[in-house]
Amino acid sequence: MDSRRFLVGLTGGIGSGKSTVADLFAAHGVTIVDTDAIAHALTAPGGAAIPAIREAFGDPVIAEDGALDRAAMRAIVFADPQARHRLEAILHPMIGHCCELMIAEASGPYTMVVVPLLVESGRWRQRIDRLAVVDCPVEAQIARVMQRNRFERSQIEAIIAVQASREARLAAADDVVDNGGDPQALAPQVDALHARYLELAARKAAGPGGAGETGPAAATHRDEEGR
Repeated sequence: MDSRRFLVGLTGGIGSGKSTVADLFAAHGVTIVDTDAIAHALTAPGGAAIPAIREAFGDPVIAEDGALDRAAMRAIVFADPQARHRLEAILHPMIGHCCELMIAEASGPYTMVVVPLLVESGRWRQRIDRLAVVDCPVEAQIARVMQRNRFERSQIEAIIAVQASREARLAAADDVVDNGGDPQALAPQVDALHARYLELAARKAAGPGGAGETGPAAATHRDEEGR
């Protein structure tokens, strides 16, 4: 991978609106590497991760069409933390390999990696030049996921409980996209951040001292010096 390529990490809790924000960046021609989409491909019928998952957890977690039975797997990993670690040990190296290939082949002005657990992942935090967090109140997350996925409130709360807290994500963020209100307010925030990332990407490509520089941004922004 070209070490001069500017890499933005995008994260947020479940139901925060990461995919919507990523789509807005993609509309600007940004290359999006979505780890959730990669995970879904790996666990689809015939997916590369299915044989190892079947061996580790047995046929009950494999649906009739050969895909991962996500509901069955979810029930297992939330009841048994060790099971979650076993699943992650299978999926994470595969996801990482796919990400590296996609980043290496990226052609946009910069690359954005969408990682739900980016704050929790030391690996990704060391790789990216900038961390953008999509933020909204926890109650908004719960309401959106209940409507979108038809999950019970207790299921969503269990997922939120194993993710970084809202406060931890905000503390780690370089930039924040506020998705707690009118959806129409997202595009102007993304436009402002995109302009800023283009500037930082150009500086990094030009040579040393580029990506680490800070300056005013039209969207919510946190400088490293301010933390």
